[in-house]
Amino acid sequence: MKAIYNWMMAAARVFAREWYLIVHDPGIIMFFVVLPLMYPVVYSLIYNPEVVRELPIAVIDHDRTAASRQLVRDVAAAPAFEIYDYTPDLPAAKRLMAENKVFGILEIPDDYGKRIGRMETGTATFYSQMDLLIRYRAFMSAISDVQLKAIGDITADRAAMLGVLGSELSGMPINEQSNMLGDVEQGFASFIMPGMVILILQQSMLLGICMLGGTSRERRRRNGGRDPWMIQHIPASATIWGRTFAYSIFYIVPTMWLLRYICVIFDFPHIGSPLEYMVFAVPFVLSSGFMGQALNYFVTDRESSFVVVVFTSVIFLFLSGLTWPMYAMPDMWQWVSHLIPSSWGVRGFIHINSNGGSLYENLDSYAWLWCLTVFYSILAVWVLRIINRRALRAHRSASSISNF
Repeated sequence: MKAIYNWMMAAARVFAREWYLIVHDPGIIMFFVVLPLMYPVVYSLIYNPEVVRELPIAVIDHDRTAASRQLVRDVAAAPAFEIYDYTPDLPAAKRLMAENKVFGILEIPDDYGKRIGRMETGTATFYSQMDLLIRYRAFMSAISDVQLKAIGDITADRAAMLGVLGSELSGMPINEQSNMLGDVEQGFASFIMPGMVILILQQSMLLGICMLGGTSRERRRRNGGRDPWMIQHIPASATIWGRTFAYSIFYIVPTMWLLRYICVIFDFPHIGSPLEYMVFAVPFVLSSGFMGQALNYFVTDRESSFVVVVFTSVIFLFLSGLTWPMYAMPDMWQWVSHLIPSSWGVRGFIHINSNGGSLYENLDSYAWLWCLTVFYSILAVWVLRIINRRALRAHRSASSISNF
């Protein structure tokens, strides 16, 4: 019991010392406070409005019949389209697209009305720019709706020609209805931001922790291998856990801001229980804190923290499965993603927050985060011991040279 008490008191001393270092370092405050506060706001403002409307298109109507004019009216009525100009041929429409005056071209052939009148299949061609997928998605969704409406109208006309009264038609045999689970707005921000806040939370912690580690390595070099701000003669595990508790307590407010209030302010999906995803965030924050201290092995000064952490942001984004499905990744990368807290954090938080799942339904992600907490805590202790031994050898070597 005395050993446990001494360990807890040592961890408390480290906690107080680390908290002091955090609040008196403007660089750490920038990563621990300013970055989580401002990044999601900037991203959310960039992605607003979430959907694109009234995209200019050019129309080439070679047919000029009642059927083709009705098709053009249906296209013009769709929220995604705005008819910018009618052009006589495809080269003229291509010139408008090359000048970025239009982003799509609708070409109706000269036999469109004739084929429909003969109860054959009429074909109209739509060309779309592919430089921005959100525009292409809006075009394809609107074209599908226009096509379904045209099919219903043409079916009703053909039935009337065959002597079937319109009142006897019950509608299309199959009715299409889209339900976007977790993204009712069908917007890009509602899709990506609930996952991005998890990644911002992790990366801001890693940057700040690695900068603290780099600063400690710089103090060691200036003081003969000893960091004067480090509590001496205590177990490495007490140092690691004391630091991690300091980071975790400091991150209570940023975590609530990122996971709760960003979604509420910008009206992103937030139908899950705040209590459940805050409980889910506990092992995520702890594992991220331990992971940051394990990465201190590669950090030699304050600036190198950028080299170690910043380039991983895009990698972690892909490995989370947010922009590319995890099942489509090679097995090696799937296993790498299992070692990153944000991969499980993104998956679990979206299931709870956006899809209304429960913590029980995400026990696999929750358990993995606790496993990563244990794994990275052991790894961080091992890394700290290596750093201390190297600093001690460097100090002894410098002392022996000085004595000589």
